[in-house]
Amino acid sequence: MRYRNTWVVAVVKGTQQVAANVMQLQIEPETGTEKFTVGSHIDVSVLIDDIPEIRSYSLIGSYEPNAPYTIAVKRLASSRGGSKYMWNLQQGSRIKISQPSNHFELGFGAPEYVLIAGGIGITPILGMAQQLADRPDKKLRMLYLGQSKEEMPFIETLQELLGDRLILHFSDDEGFYDTSKLLDLANAQTQVYLCGPIGLMNAVRKTWEGSAFEPTNLRYETFGASGLFAPQKFTVSLPRFKKEIVVSENQTLLNALEEADIDVMSDCKKGECGLCQVDILAYSGAIDHRDFFFSEAEKGENKKMCACVSRVANGNITIDTAYRGN
Repeated sequence: MRYRNTWVVAVVKGTQQVAANVMQLQIEPETGTEKFTVGSHIDVSVLIDDIPEIRSYSLIGSYEPNAPYTIAVKRLASSRGGSKYMWNLQQGSRIKISQPSNHFELGFGAPEYVLIAGGIGITPILGMAQQLADRPDKKLRMLYLGQSKEEMPFIETLQELLGDRLILHFSDDEGFYDTSKLLDLANAQTQVYLCGPIGLMNAVRKTWEGSAFEPTNLRYETFGASGLFAPQKFTVSLPRFKKEIVVSENQTLLNALEEADIDVMSDCKKGECGLCQVDILAYSGAIDHRDFFFSEAEKGENKKMCACVSRVANGNITIDTAYRGN
């Protein structure tokens, strides 16, 4: 499968709280670290209610030989347990991680760059800022947004690195950021790199798509599978199986189906591969599409959803699966 990982045992070498609700961890594979480029991430095998699941975390900074990987994890009240698991790790804890991979590579061919980080989305962006900051042939500006200064790690590092090229926005004091201001920071030659929660990502993408700039100059990475709604309990009906299943707020639809002995093929469990998609027959409320597999147009049709991450908000759903059994 495309998302098959090579898993290795790694040891937590140290932990440090770097902001309110943000824990930094240094992780060293027993086989040694592999070279990576900025924007890379590793997958971590976590246990949620004794069930193994996968979470992805961006690697912070640039590769240094013989240095452990560094990640940062935000503790989320709406988490199903991944961030809680990571926060409970201590120095000496042993975990399983994947090799680094990069779907958010920084290109060096543009003359101008705007980096945008929302909250914990700073993790891949920091290394990009470090690599671009001292290059005289590149014009760089960075926008870093968050709920409050206390919740945003690495501010001092960025201020020292970028000076007045860094724009900070605290929504508790200034409200939501007006993404139309981004167009004043960019031109036709500017490459924009974006990482943050889905609400910010959607707003920036909508602004960029409505501009005269080249769509391919906006490059972004999602993190986690954050949705537009807080996780809620909902009921799933499966007429062909004559079953009705309740999905709790701390459970995925995929997990609920598996517990009900309804087979659904899956692989990445991150909303990327699309293998676990199910057919939507009827629904009430809203489908909270949290995947990165379907296009925006396909999500708008609400005909299919990825069972590993997507949910229903303020309603219930009737679905069918591809598996037909014997």
